[in-house]
Amino acid sequence: MAAEAPCYTVVFEDTTESPSTQELRASLEKGTDEERLDTLRRIIVSTINGNPQPTLLMPIIQYIMPSKNKQLKKLLHFYWEVCPKYDENGKLKQEMILVVNAIRNDLQHPNEYIRGATLRFLQKISKDAELLEPLIPICRSCLEHRHSYVRKNAVFAVYTIYREYEHLIPDAPELMQTFIAAESDATCKRNAFVFLAHCAMPKAVEWLISVYDQLTSLDELLQMSIIEVIRLDCKNDTTHRPRYIRCMFELLNSSSHAVKYEAATTLTTLTQNPAAVKAAASCFVNLVIKESDNNVKLIVLDRMDTLRSKHGHILDGLTMDILQVLSSADMEVRRKAISIVLSMTSSRNVEEVVLFLKKQLQRTQEREFEKAPEYRQLLIQSIHVLAVKFSEVAASVVHALMEFLGDSNNPSALDVVAFVREVVEKFPHLRQSICDKLTQTLTEIKSGKAFRGVLWILGEYVEGLSDIQATFQDIRKVLGEIPILASEQRLLDEAGGEEDKKEDKVEGSGRPKVLADGTYATETAYTSTNSARLEAVKAASKPPLRALILGGDFFTGSVLASALTKLVLRFDDLTNDRPKANALRAESMLIMTSIIRVGQSKFVTVPIDEDSNERILNCIQTLSELQEKSIVHDIFLKDTKAAYSKMLVAQEKKAAEKKESESTKEHVVQVDDLLTFRQFSKKSADDPIDYVEDLGKATGTAEVQEDFISNLSRISQLTGFSDPIYAEAYVKMHGFDIMLDVLLVNQTSNTLQNLCLDFATLGDLKLVERPAVYTIAPHGFQSIKATIKVSSTETGVIFGSILWEGPALAECCVILNDIHIDIMDYIKPAYCSETQFRSMWTEFEWENRVNVSTNMTDPRDYLKHVMKSTNMSCLTPEGAMSGDCDFLSANMYARSLFGEDALANLSIEKTEAGIVGHVRIRSKTQGIALSLGDRITMCECPMCLKETYHDD
Repeated sequence: MAAEAPCYTVVFEDTTESPSTQELRASLEKGTDEERLDTLRRIIVSTINGNPQPTLLMPIIQYIMPSKNKQLKKLLHFYWEVCPKYDENGKLKQEMILVVNAIRNDLQHPNEYIRGATLRFLQKISKDAELLEPLIPICRSCLEHRHSYVRKNAVFAVYTIYREYEHLIPDAPELMQTFIAAESDATCKRNAFVFLAHCAMPKAVEWLISVYDQLTSLDELLQMSIIEVIRLDCKNDTTHRPRYIRCMFELLNSSSHAVKYEAATTLTTLTQNPAAVKAAASCFVNLVIKESDNNVKLIVLDRMDTLRSKHGHILDGLTMDILQVLSSADMEVRRKAISIVLSMTSSRNVEEVVLFLKKQLQRTQEREFEKAPEYRQLLIQSIHVLAVKFSEVAASVVHALMEFLGDSNNPSALDVVAFVREVVEKFPHLRQSICDKLTQTLTEIKSGKAFRGVLWILGEYVEGLSDIQATFQDIRKVLGEIPILASEQRLLDEAGGEEDKKEDKVEGSGRPKVLADGTYATETAYTSTNSARLEAVKAASKPPLRALILGGDFFTGSVLASALTKLVLRFDDLTNDRPKANALRAESMLIMTSIIRVGQSKFVTVPIDEDSNERILNCIQTLSELQEKSIVHDIFLKDTKAAYSKMLVAQEKKAAEKKESESTKEHVVQVDDLLTFRQFSKKSADDPIDYVEDLGKATGTAEVQEDFISNLSRISQLTGFSDPIYAEAYVKMHGFDIMLDVLLVNQTSNTLQNLCLDFATLGDLKLVERPAVYTIAPHGFQSIKATIKVSSTETGVIFGSILWEGPALAECCVILNDIHIDIMDYIKPAYCSETQFRSMWTEFEWENRVNVSTNMTDPRDYLKHVMKSTNMSCLTPEGAMSGDCDFLSANMYARSLFGEDALANLSIEKTEAGIVGHVRIRSKTQGIALSLGDRITMCECPMCLKETYHDD
């Protein structure tokens, strides 16, 4: 691959204490070695930043070049690399003859470090043929030096010279072939082999075949180079492919992890033989288990996942081996390993996998370790997926998982509830045993959300008469004595007892004492005692469901009322024993009224909310009109279960569509595209790994098809048509960079000298380099490119001016129009679960609220409009938004290229005047919240919007 021009970085230069040329010259001449080092460093920085100071070239040759200080010699090499070596006519400066002579002396220096460093320096000036030509004989002689440090640098020096100017060393491949045959040092061999691989592949293959039997004993770096040569040689038709495959098999047993990884990866590109694929996969698994670096583990697991997706059931036998990766402490590694295992699990090994996961789940209970709750939740979710996918294991795991309903970690308990709810719907034969187990675990549940899920399951799926009565008894146990208010009041009275009477007597017989602040001492003491008793009653130990209701969780109370109503309605349909049915109905109504009454008393932390109150009253009304409104029976007993069943079907359909879209990739090919022969050839291995092609794609140097019309939309006019200079810029987003291609047109009949385009930025933007100074002829054109780095997703502004010298050296200036950077180029739609969305919504501090008032009539059309404007995806299922309704609420989510999360909630209502409501945007940083709000505001031309912003 041809070498590109050297690239230099702009280094900060402190101009406040910039010494003059005379001072620098004096320091070079008379200063100490430390002063000379500092001076030479200043000169190098100044040269890199565009001020070469050519008058100092001769003093440096006179006073620095003869020095024996190794640091000065090293710094001098940097200076020769960046200093101007040619005059205005493009000819080599006369002074460089002295430099070449000094380099020749260093190449013959008795110190091996100086020789080696000078040889490395030759690689940096490989473009200057006139400098290199006199040094070729000495450079060749260094290949025979006694020290390996000199020889290995000499090899690469010859390589870079031969790559640029082949005529200078025409016999370099033969020279390297002779060198590698006689060389004993591993690094020197490796460098020579790399030379042959890039400049004379047949000779590299010839040497490789000659050392075929010694491959396993070679050095690690040489083995890596050999793998690369095999990969390159196999791009073409080669007769050595069988040998290469055996070679890769042998290198799978190397002691180096890097060699193992590369050998396994290359093996899968050479052959699709099941034995080879399985050997490579086994190597990957061993690497993950033995490697300590978590990043390496993730990379190897990614490669393993790719292998699994291409070779299917060949790797099923390694499923249990991959599960050993769960011994790692890193959650990302565990999550990746489990995702691979879940995709590899089949009916043949599902029982073993589930048994292993259950043992891991048991371990999280037996002893606490770092991130145990998170790991427990991951295991529960994995068992959930397997149990639903393979019905034969559902019965064996559902009872084991229900033991975690009382887990103090709320997410784990909720995952168990979600799992049980899905199993009980899909497998009717398990309903009886599951409901029995749930009623037994009611006393262990601590979370209100878990209680609500369990009560819903019991209300829907407890069907027998005896089961309904037993469920009622178990609910009474976790609810405590009924009515709640009367029992709590009795406890308060009993706590007071005799003390109340005594205090009442004291207050009635004695004269109250008035304190200085005008309060009564006896009354204050009485109130304080009474309050303390109330707090003691509240803090007393209570059954779990009763404690939740008294703690203010009336949502759970309303779910309890709904579950009791379903049980009573079902019992009434099944029995002819009216007294029992009426007794059960009366007990349920008593519980519901008790919840409402205690919610309005002093015994609860917060009073009952209106929604819960209304919901419970609806249940009471339903039970009181049991025989009158049969349509309500269907709502309670059929519609809710049917809605859940419909939701499960929708989820399965969505998962199947996602799987199908991932498996069938569309390849869009133009009609007139040429067909390559590879498309007709039989595919005998995985796609070959072409690092050069991959690097081109990663750096954006590959050919990119661009739409001419979209390019025109990115052009910004910077000046007016009547200005002396017309300027326009093409703004292109390229990863984390903004590329500005500015076209300048001199509209005057004068030559514009020393013209400078000066840019400045606002926001998280940074100008990489300052454009150079130009001279533009009358009515001439000039194209200037500038690069700006972006560090966050925030609306940025680029502004600036054009300066040039007018008549009589007067400074002329044109101010440019501002360029506003569109953050939508950095925001992409993304997806997350409802739990993750709620967690981030609670965590994020910044909120931007955009009030909406528009003449649009369809809420769904407005949702699509907002999604298109902000590049956000809708997380709310389509089923939840279907139907004819004047209200719409939806959650949206997106991620930026910088890993920033953006959340949005749309709440709108359709009115006679149009759609009104608001969009709430939340993010961790202020910039993205403001930017998305501005984007919505700008994209609503026909709409009237008001924006408010606050920090939570």
